[in-house]
Amino acid sequence: MPDFDMLVIGSGPGGQKAAIAAAKLGHRVAVVDRPDMVGGVSIHTGTIPSKTLREAVLYLTGLTQRDLYGQSYRLKEDITVSDLTARTQHVVGREVDVIRSQLSRNHIALYAGTGRFVDPHTVALREVTGHERLLSAENIVIATGTRPARPDTVEFDGRTIMDSDNVLALERVPRSMVIVGAGVIGMEYASMFAALGSKVTVVEKRAGMLDICDVEVIEALKYHLRALAVTFRFGETVAAVERHPRGTLTILESGKKIPADAVMYSAGRQGLTDELDLDKAGLAADRRGRITVDEHYRTEVPHIYAVGDVIGFPALAATSMEQGRSAAYHAFGEPVGQMHHLQPIGIYTIPEISFVGRTEDQLTEDSVPFEVGISRYRELARGQIIGDSHGMLKLLVSPEDRTLLGVHCFGTGATELIHIGQTVMGCGGTVDYLVDAVFNYPTLAESYKVAALDATNKLRQIDRIGD
Repeated sequence: MPDFDMLVIGSGPGGQKAAIAAAKLGHRVAVVDRPDMVGGVSIHTGTIPSKTLREAVLYLTGLTQRDLYGQSYRLKEDITVSDLTARTQHVVGREVDVIRSQLSRNHIALYAGTGRFVDPHTVALREVTGHERLLSAENIVIATGTRPARPDTVEFDGRTIMDSDNVLALERVPRSMVIVGAGVIGMEYASMFAALGSKVTVVEKRAGMLDICDVEVIEALKYHLRALAVTFRFGETVAAVERHPRGTLTILESGKKIPADAVMYSAGRQGLTDELDLDKAGLAADRRGRITVDEHYRTEVPHIYAVGDVIGFPALAATSMEQGRSAAYHAFGEPVGQMHHLQPIGIYTIPEISFVGRTEDQLTEDSVPFEVGISRYRELARGQIIGDSHGMLKLLVSPEDRTLLGVHCFGTGATELIHIGQTVMGCGGTVDYLVDAVFNYPTLAESYKVAALDATNKLRQIDRIGD
């Protein structure tokens, strides 16, 4: 008889939820993770610390209040790294306590160390002392997450040339910074350091940034970041990064040279699978360290599942949690619904971006007709109260059945607001529901009614001309 019914390797969002779901079903469950990484990358170097850092930046710089109190307004003049990290360390510590408590309450064994496969049902646990012990399980879940991808040609030192994990350990706020990569993580940190007053240059080999987002939203973000002195170098590739006593020099293939105090690489993520000895379990990972799974998150070996960032897109904490729960339910024959295709995307730039459904470009490419309804925060009482004059909400509405095809939000609270649109879309609601609904006043949620009225007025004009 195996030691456990389910063994989970990794305690990030996906691993946690898989373990807890299995325990709630009455099974014997164990989790393996390094003692300094309980909660995974999400808690220690990813989602939680970066979003907490963002809140500290917004608070200390007074950035969101400058429309009200003037461009020179700051809550604290000389912001130090310790000012920023104090809040982060507090939140991370509390979150780790919460996770340990949840695992304990559900009688889940937590083993401190790293795991590697010995055979398809057995994992060798290497404890921090160096001692090894074998753990066997009927089902195994791989939830090891990812690490930042590092180009071999760049000499990272974690202080002046760093990745997105090291950036939280900066000794001081750099006066100037080069960020390589204009993806989600790169743009989140670019906006944070720009808000702190760093002169930021973003280098991206593609023609633009955040190409999954609505074009109008991206243009708004670009405008806002340029106002904070961010320089964009699109269509450029880094040839070399040199470290000098007085800073760094980033050399582009086009010949341009960019001096800066620090360089941060945000060039994708690599699956943490190279030390798992996957071949002994009958598995293999791709060149990015990712594991292939089916719709139930099963690998090629039916009793071994993989969830979270280690399986690739969308690599979000929110989706990882659902994947973990779904994998545990499937492993023990518990009925589980498919994850809804309407998954909200939240990007914690300054200001926030969030969307659900399709973009204008996607609908146009698919030859799907749509009408646009827009609400701008500056026209809302709540927008004036909080001093957000640049935020907006956009609804993409089908003129045929009046359903919502996409919702896009830019500004304060975007990642919260988007769930109203997600719910209406998920329940098959129409724009007319939003027109007739009563929203609290003054709120940002009222933007849905304003945007809905804008869209329905345009649809009415089309109908009148058509008649």
